[in-house]
Amino acid sequence: VQLPASGGGLVQAGGSLRLSCVASGSTWRMGWYRQAPGAQRELVAVITGDGMANYSDSVKGRFIISRDNAKNTVYLQMNSLKPEDTAVYYCNARNTYFVNSWGQGTLVTVSS
Repeated sequence: VQLPASGGGLVQAGGSLRLSCVASGSTWRMGWYRQAPGAQRELVAVITGDGMANYSDSVKGRFIISRDNAKNTVYLQMNSLKPEDTAVYYCNARNTYFVNSWGQGTLVTVSS
């Protein structure tokens, strides 16, 4: 499954960005992970095909994940961004056999 993503960039603290990612094949669950310099990759938010979403505690109330099943696209609306949100964000897709696919990553930089 190919997962081209878009929407990263530079934003000031308190600003917003929206990431999007299109899957080339069928998926069960899609979402976003991130990896900051020197840190491990961590889950940000994921959503299943029937709309069940799960968020990390660090982004709850600020980020919203959504999905358009007809377009095989997942979105991440990021609001009230903080400098600690700075990371490379990776799109993830998991099929019903729990096989993961990863996008190439898109850089989000939040300046203070």
